[in-house]
Amino acid sequence: MAEAYIVEAVRTAGGRRGGRLAGWHPSDMAGAVLNAIVDRTGMDPAAVEDVIMGCVSQGGEQSFQIGRNAVLSSKLPESVPAVTIDRQCGSSQQAIQFAAQAVMSGTQDVVIAAGVESMTRVPMGSTGMLFREAGLGRAKSPRQHERYPDIEFSQFMGAEMIAKKHGFDREQLDAYALESHRRAAAATTRGDFRDEIVGLEIETPEGMIIHDRDEGIRADSTMESIGAVKLLKEGGVISAANASQICDGASAVLVVSERALKEHGLTPLARVHNLTVTAGDPVIMLEEPLFATDKALKRAGMRIDEIDLYEVNEAFASVPLAWMKHVGADPAKLNVNGGAIALGHPLGASGTKLMATLVHALHKRGLRYGLQTMCEGGGIANVTIVERL
Repeated sequence: MAEAYIVEAVRTAGGRRGGRLAGWHPSDMAGAVLNAIVDRTGMDPAAVEDVIMGCVSQGGEQSFQIGRNAVLSSKLPESVPAVTIDRQCGSSQQAIQFAAQAVMSGTQDVVIAAGVESMTRVPMGSTGMLFREAGLGRAKSPRQHERYPDIEFSQFMGAEMIAKKHGFDREQLDAYALESHRRAAAATTRGDFRDEIVGLEIETPEGMIIHDRDEGIRADSTMESIGAVKLLKEGGVISAANASQICDGASAVLVVSERALKEHGLTPLARVHNLTVTAGDPVIMLEEPLFATDKALKRAGMRIDEIDLYEVNEAFASVPLAWMKHVGADPAKLNVNGGAIALGHPLGASGTKLMATLVHALHKRGLRYGLQTMCEGGGIANVTIVERL
C-alpha cells in the first residue's frame, strides 16, 4: 500500500471566548491556515485535490459547508473542492485520517486536512438549542430512548464517571491542570510553538497587531487558584479549571503521496504509521481513547514505550490521567507542551491542531514516533501514529 506523508502542519494561536480572535469570521480564519499551507510549501495551490474540514457546530457562520467557504475565503482556486465533516471533538483528526486514506488508496495525491471552530461566534451547543427552542425537535430519537431510557448523553457526566471509575480525586485533577499551564507557559517561553503558529492580524485600541500567542495560558496558576473554581456538579470533581478551555481557532495539515513529494519538490515532516478509530460506551463516552490506543498499538505491532511523545486531548483532566494509567504511559512524554486545559480546545480544529504540535515537537526534540488520540462525543475515539522523517 502507498504511504501518506505529512508535509506541513499549522495552527492559529488559540483565542479565548470573546477574546482576540472574536472578530474573525470562521471561514476567513480557516482560509488563513489554508493560505499558510500553500505559502510555507511554495506549491501550486491548484495542485490541492481536496480540503477536508472538521467543524462541530455547523450553524450560523459555520453553516452552508464551511469547508467550501474556507476555500472561497482563501487563495486556493475555485477548482479545489472541499467537504465538511463532524466526528465531534475528533473531527479534524478524522480529516487527517480521511486524507491519509485517500492518499494511501492511490485515489488522490495532495489533500489538506483542516479544522475550524469559533466558539465565540457559534457557541457550543447552539445549533441543537436553537432548533429545540424553535420546536424543531432534538437529537435523541424514540428508538435511542428505548435503548438508553432516561439516560442523558453528557460529556460532563462522562468525565465525572471516568474520574470515579479510575480513582482520581479533585486534587489529582487540579494538579494535572496546573502542570498543563506550566508546560504550555514554558513551551511559549522557549518558542516551541513558533514554527506551527500562523499569526493573524487583529484590531486593538492600540492599533493592528499580530495574534501569535495562545491566549488561554495562565502562567500564574496555582493549586489554590485552580482549587477555588466552583465544581460543575455538587460532590463531583470536575471544574472549569481542570477541563479544556472554550477556544477560537483553526488548523491545517497537508497530506501527500510519495509521487507528490517528488513532483512538487516537497520535504516530508512525518509519515503516517497507523490510523485507528473505534467506538464504545456512549454514556461514559470519553473513555474510548484507552481502548482505541490498545487496538492501534496492536495493529501497529508496537508497545507504548516505543512511542516517544503522546498528544491526548485534555477535554477533561480525568481523560489523559485515565488513559495514562490504562496504557502504562510515561507522564514525561504526555502533552509535553501543555494541552487543551491551558491552550484551549477549539472543537473541530483540535485534531489538526494537536497534530501540528505533535509533529513539530518530534522535530524539536529529535524523536521518532508520536501518538495522538482524542475522546469524542458518542463514545468514539481516533488514534493516529506518525513517524518523524
